[in-house]
Amino acid sequence: MLLKLLVLDSISIISVYESKIYAVLKMTEFERELVKSFNTFFAENGIKGIAFRLKQHRFSHQYLDIVVDSLHPDYYLGIECKSISTDKGAKALYFTQHFTTDKNGSHQVERMSDYLRLSGRKGFLAIELRQGVGRGRNAYAIPWNIVTERFDEGGNGFKVEEIMEFPDIKRSGGLYRIETKKWVNE
Repeated sequence: MLLKLLVLDSISIISVYESKIYAVLKMTEFERELVKSFNTFFAENGIKGIAFRLKQHRFSHQYLDIVVDSLHPDYYLGIECKSISTDKGAKALYFTQHFTTDKNGSHQVERMSDYLRLSGRKGFLAIELRQGVGRGRNAYAIPWNIVTERFDEGGNGFKVEEIMEFPDIKRSGGLYRIETKKWVNE
C-alpha cells in the first residue's frame, strides 16, 4: 500500500492510494485560520492538544470540518465551519442550502450530532460572515446543541441577525482568539 499526498497549493491536496487518485476538497481560508489559531494557542499556552481538518473526499461524507483533540475537556471539540457572503445578499444560513444530505437521506446535522455523541466531544458551528471587499469578516460560534434543537424543531436555519447574537470569534493579530468556554454551552 502506497499513500502519497500531492500538495497543489496551500489548500488543495490530491491523495494517491494504491494507484487510485482521490481529489480532496479544498480547505477554506476560514477553516485553515481556525486550525492555525488553535494550534498556536496550544503551543503558546503549553497545552497538549492539536487541531486538524478532516480531509473530505469527493464521494464520501465528512462528519465535521475541524477536530480538536486534547485531554483538557474544554478543547475536546468537533467544529463545523460555514461561510456566507452577506455582501452578495445572503440573509441566512439554511439547513437545506448550506448543509448536505447523503444518498441515504442522512442530513449533515444528524451525522455530526451522532459523531459528537459517540465521541464525547463538545461541538459548535463556526460561521463566517463575509461582508465584501474592504470590509471585515466576522465569525460567530453557535453551540451544537442549539443547532440540533433548531434542526429537530423543523427550523430553516439561522438568520444573519440571529447569528450575530451568538458569541463572536474575535480576531487578534491575524489569528482567532480561542475562547471555547464562551462558544460552547453544553
